[in-house]
Amino acid sequence: QVQLVESGGGSVQAGGSLRLSCAASGSIFAINDMGWYRQAPGKQRELVARITSGGSTNYVDPVKGRFTISRDNAENTVYLQMNSLKPEDTGAYYCYAAVVPPGWGLKTFNQWGQGTQVIVSS
Repeated sequence: QVQLVESGGGSVQAGGSLRLSCAASGSIFAINDMGWYRQAPGKQRELVARITSGGSTNYVDPVKGRFTISRDNAENTVYLQMNSLKPEDTGAYYCYAAVVPPGWGLKTFNQWGQGTQVIVSS
């Protein structure tokens, strides 16, 4: 089994910063993509940012230039540095990891964290 444990959420005023962390542990041979989704109240979950095992990144347009995703492959951890936060960034943030378990070849399974709340007040 694989567990993803998130930390770093909280409440900040607009313009502030937060750094989210997500550490994966358990039965892991390798991890391909890692990333962050968010879900605002009353809205669908959306991809915020993702990073490949090689370090290539993608961001949703509203966070480009403000958020930075990074990862530590040795620690199976992904980070999301969020700067210049806006009220519309408020929501529950979920990390995910495309995990390759031992003995499964190239097959990946998406694992999810429990979510961490980010509240940005104006």
